[in-house]
Amino acid sequence: AAMNSEDKALVFVTQRDSEKEEPGFDDLYLIGTKAVIKQMGKTPDGHLQILAQGIERVVLLKMEQAEPHMIVRSRQLALSLESDLELEALHRELVELIGQLPELLTTQGVVELVAVLRAEKNPLSVAYRLVSLLNLNVERLQGLLEQSDAKEVLRQVYGALAHELHILKIRHEIASQAQAEIGKSQREYFLRQQLKEIQQELGDLETQPEDGEVGELKARIEKADLPEVVKTEATRELKRLVKLPPASPDHQVIRSYLELVLELPWNTLTEDHLDLTHVRTILDEDHYGIQDVKERILEHLAVLKLNPSAKAPILCLVGPPGVGKTSLGQSIARALERKFERLSLGGLHDEAELRGHRRTYVGAMPGRLIQALRRAGAKNPILMLDEVDKVGQDFRGDPASALLEILDPEQNHTFRDNYLDLPFDLSKVMFITTANSLDTISRPLLDRMETIRLGGYSHQEKLEIANRYLWPRRLKEAGLESKPLTLGNQVIPHIIKRYTREAGVRQLEQMLGRLTRKVALRLAEHPPDQPEESLTITQEDLPEWLGIERFMPEEARKTLPLGVATGLAWTETGGDVLYVESALLPGGSDLTITGHIGDVMQESAQAARSYLWSRAESLGLDIAVFKQSGMHIHVPEGAIPKDGPSAGVTMASALASLLLKIPVVNDTAMTGEIGLTGLVLPVGGIKEKILAAHRVGLRRIVLPKANEKDLKDVPEAVRSELTIVFVETIDEALEAVLLKTTDDKREKGKVSQLGQPGESEQKPVMGSR
Repeated sequence: AAMNSEDKALVFVTQRDSEKEEPGFDDLYLIGTKAVIKQMGKTPDGHLQILAQGIERVVLLKMEQAEPHMIVRSRQLALSLESDLELEALHRELVELIGQLPELLTTQGVVELVAVLRAEKNPLSVAYRLVSLLNLNVERLQGLLEQSDAKEVLRQVYGALAHELHILKIRHEIASQAQAEIGKSQREYFLRQQLKEIQQELGDLETQPEDGEVGELKARIEKADLPEVVKTEATRELKRLVKLPPASPDHQVIRSYLELVLELPWNTLTEDHLDLTHVRTILDEDHYGIQDVKERILEHLAVLKLNPSAKAPILCLVGPPGVGKTSLGQSIARALERKFERLSLGGLHDEAELRGHRRTYVGAMPGRLIQALRRAGAKNPILMLDEVDKVGQDFRGDPASALLEILDPEQNHTFRDNYLDLPFDLSKVMFITTANSLDTISRPLLDRMETIRLGGYSHQEKLEIANRYLWPRRLKEAGLESKPLTLGNQVIPHIIKRYTREAGVRQLEQMLGRLTRKVALRLAEHPPDQPEESLTITQEDLPEWLGIERFMPEEARKTLPLGVATGLAWTETGGDVLYVESALLPGGSDLTITGHIGDVMQESAQAARSYLWSRAESLGLDIAVFKQSGMHIHVPEGAIPKDGPSAGVTMASALASLLLKIPVVNDTAMTGEIGLTGLVLPVGGIKEKILAAHRVGLRRIVLPKANEKDLKDVPEAVRSELTIVFVETIDEALEAVLLKTTDDKREKGKVSQLGQPGESEQKPVMGSR
């Protein structure tokens, strides 16, 4: 339509909201530009292209037509251009500034445009054409168009142009600096390449500059006490380093490798303090009790004293959490005055964590073992491998297999880390490993270590440890050593019984730490202008300081119904008491076992039932019971997984009680594995099991005869309060645990052949019904 009109004019205005696809009259700025169409055509993609020339500013008055295209009425909006000195000065300053554009802007046609603008006499025309080169937003451009003062238009355009030129200068300087750096690096690279070629021509690569990091590394290699094979490899790597430019990625890799080689203690040894009296004193200072463990350690040190060339022992300390395995290793290091480093292996799945990564990989690092030796700075430290029983295995390798070489005295004198790739002698290292259980440690690895068991502590031992070590240490840590604080005699015993349940003393130390922190808070909040109050904490005050009691006192059941027996179990956190319950199910013949029972324990239950079935006649049982009635064995606390063979005697006793209708003695606990031939076989964890029975008030315990030797590990104070009955067969066990009456008086503990009268007047436990 505009092309067909006489003046071929269009009015160009800007939308207020650029996102609106179909703007109305109210969506447009009222001031725009009237332009004459010079040329019009279609682009290759079908769009209409218009070339127009602006001729004047206009203001929109009203809309005459909306469809099919908008027609508006407008009028000219003239701008005063009265010539004065200020306008002329602004025009000249703007033209002078325009002259700097070709130096900084490389856009095509800039030179021609600058020539046209400098020749233009109309200052407004110069300003309006110039803004097309500037990076201004729509709001600022519209503001210039709406400006009615010509001098203000020139001022704003001048400011915008000066700002844009300043940015262009900064960008130009940055680009120039970057180009200079690139040129410098390239020049240095070419010079180094030329130097390398010259050296190769001369055949004298040994002649290298003695200054800088290369000279320093060369001097350190010559000065260091390195084995010959290590020195040769280090020299070879140094030659490679010289050939590489510092910007090369391999330069830093080789430099880090040489730093590691130079910092490792290839021949550095610390002198052992093998005064056994001194060592015994240190061990006694740091740990209460565990005399057997201390003796075992002293035996190893005595061998090292008599034969300094002997290979260092590899010890495995096994015991529940909190019994002092890690701190025992630290005490040994302190007694021998050796360096001590600890490596936690819990949850380790990647073999490269131990052996290191090969240097071909990005971000490769030496293994934890070599890093520990680097930190220790000595070839004969004590390295503690913590939680060796919790090492995992997956597609990245088997760390336990890597430990086979590390812990084998016949192999570890030439241990090779993947990153180091040089033989390192580990034979002087004293390895101490710790574990909570031996069940998850592979047999080959276990064979390489000498096992030392640390059992759980009795109540009296915990009390001594708390009074001698834990409480004074917590007082010192909280800054309460000199404060007026008094503990009642029954406070720590009560904390042990009601606030902790563990084989070790870790929870006990945490509770004592919590108590000291509460006391520290109370004293810190005390007004400084008042005398310091004296605090006395009694057993009755503990709920105020430590909260409600966490554990109710454990007590053995006063009476046991038919089919219930008291067993003893071992866990990684110590011993525990469990009850085995049984019931007859008329009309069935299957054996049902519940209580989150593992495969081994289920097999023990089946063996107990089969044994009683096979002895039914001699026990006075009706065989039809086994054919016509199902049996259900349940072990309470079903949410806790249970497994192992040591409940065999307990299950047999529970089933015998159920079938014979004779209750089990309520103050007797038992443990032992059974066989179909009627033998009671030995089990583990005797000390922990006996401590658990003693804790709940059970004073009579039935154990396998083969475990009699394990009683020496039980504290004398506990052993003296117990009656221990040793049995070799299931018959003897049933004789000892089933309640018997003679003249209406209960007797227990007499062992005789089931089904046959003993030499005394006592009636047999199991006779014909």
